[in-house]
Amino acid sequence: MFKPEDVWNDVQRIRKEAPLVHNITNYVVMNTTANALLAIGASPVMAHAAEEVEDMVRLAKALVINIGTLSAPWIAAMLKAASAARQRGLPIVLDPVGAGATRYRTETACQILKETPPAIVRGNASEIRALFYTESETKGVDSRHAADAAVEAAHGLSKKYACVVSVSGAVDLIFSGDRLVRVANGHPMMPRVTGLGCTASALTGAFAAVNPSPYEAAAHAMAVMGIAGEMAAEQSPGPASFQMHFLDALYRLSEEDIRSRLRIEPA
Repeated sequence: MFKPEDVWNDVQRIRKEAPLVHNITNYVVMNTTANALLAIGASPVMAHAAEEVEDMVRLAKALVINIGTLSAPWIAAMLKAASAARQRGLPIVLDPVGAGATRYRTETACQILKETPPAIVRGNASEIRALFYTESETKGVDSRHAADAAVEAAHGLSKKYACVVSVSGAVDLIFSGDRLVRVANGHPMMPRVTGLGCTASALTGAFAAVNPSPYEAAAHAMAVMGIAGEMAAEQSPGPASFQMHFLDALYRLSEEDIRSRLRIEPA
């Protein structure tokens, strides 16, 4: 399980099938996440009007919901799109950006979880803790906790909602019920670039579109994120050039890159 060839097979399927990934995401990251999806080989669409989300879901292979810039109309559209996606059996990825920072964000994420449970929840440790322990607080949309601090919360959330929980950090943790895998790929420069957490969620949607196992899709996506981050950092003196090289790394990613760099193992 979690062999380099399996990760590479998913990358090849994305590049061959170019699955449409419907993103209801935030203003800050739309361009970043769309470019990352294009670079890996998927086809992104950013559509959040309630009047069209159901039609867009009919065309898509996965739905990614990101609560980074909330408003009442967007929440209504998220719930509407998620309901349509569940009816069609499409994988839903929920990114609870900033959950715990405000009651509005936390309640919105919990409402989506309860009304339209996703296949995968992907967030940082503080966000995952906030969904499970409502008293937990984040620092804006950044994590106040290391990934290991969310082990109990991620495990509990996964079992409660029968979903995969992907916790990003220096070592990423992916839970599916009682199963846990750790992904140790990545680079310290990655948190210095805005939108890379949201990019991880978007890429998770692309992998979920081609892999019927949400557990494998989440792990493979985080591995590719981390490997691309390592490759980008080797050419980047700082965050500005890192963004450019990260997209190039996704685009140029090869089987040998995965084989030589993959650090993923069941815990």
